[in-house]
Amino acid sequence: MSELAPPLPPRTPFWSYQDLLVFAGAIFASLLVAGLLVQAIWLVFALGGRGGAPQLLAAQFLGYGFGFTFLWGWLRLKYGRPFWESLGWVRFREKFWTHIGWGVIVSLAIGVAGAALRTPDLDMPMKRLLSDRLSILLIGLAAATAGPVCEELAFRGFLQPLLVRSVGAAPGVVLAALPFALLHGPEYAWSWRHVLLITAAGVSFGWIKQRTGSTAAAAVMHAAYNATLFVAFLLYGKDLPAK
Repeated sequence: MSELAPPLPPRTPFWSYQDLLVFAGAIFASLLVAGLLVQAIWLVFALGGRGGAPQLLAAQFLGYGFGFTFLWGWLRLKYGRPFWESLGWVRFREKFWTHIGWGVIVSLAIGVAGAALRTPDLDMPMKRLLSDRLSILLIGLAAATAGPVCEELAFRGFLQPLLVRSVGAAPGVVLAALPFALLHGPEYAWSWRHVLLITAAGVSFGWIKQRTGSTAAAAVMHAAYNATLFVAFLLYGKDLPAK
């Protein structure tokens, strides 16, 4: 009798580009529905600051909540896999403060690179949002907490593993950073210098994810990076080159 062939190793990641397209569509629809819902709430309750940071952040994170809830159900129902572990939200080997330090270092390096590139001081949507104390507080809090978590789950947790599987580690990390940068393009009036700097930041987050295998590590680094840039903005009033 011939011996049975050994079972094939599980594919990593186990999802496909078709799943990526489904998730992208779900996120787009979720943000659209959330935006309409939040706009209706603002109108019904006559809340102030229409179109300002509170309304935009509420719509954004409600949309992310809808989108990631869909992804949670998709992974459970289609593959029978858990959400957090599948997207690499696992304990990282290095100490927590190591990744905080990397975030600070990268933010300083991006600041130096921005000065070298002579990034223009434009009238950008991001600057207009930072028009009052409440907006500054909310944007700063979101940029150092929920924002990095959502973005790293999507780009380094879900997209990057697919690209690394297809083209290798280094190209995959860079390719995952490109849509991450383009997502932030409208906030900076599509200034190519800002988009380039955000791409470089995304590559650094992807490198940490690839090195540690932990999306949580990338999110911690991303949060520290954002917090450092935000403090610099408050102190010196300079453009935020990435978020």
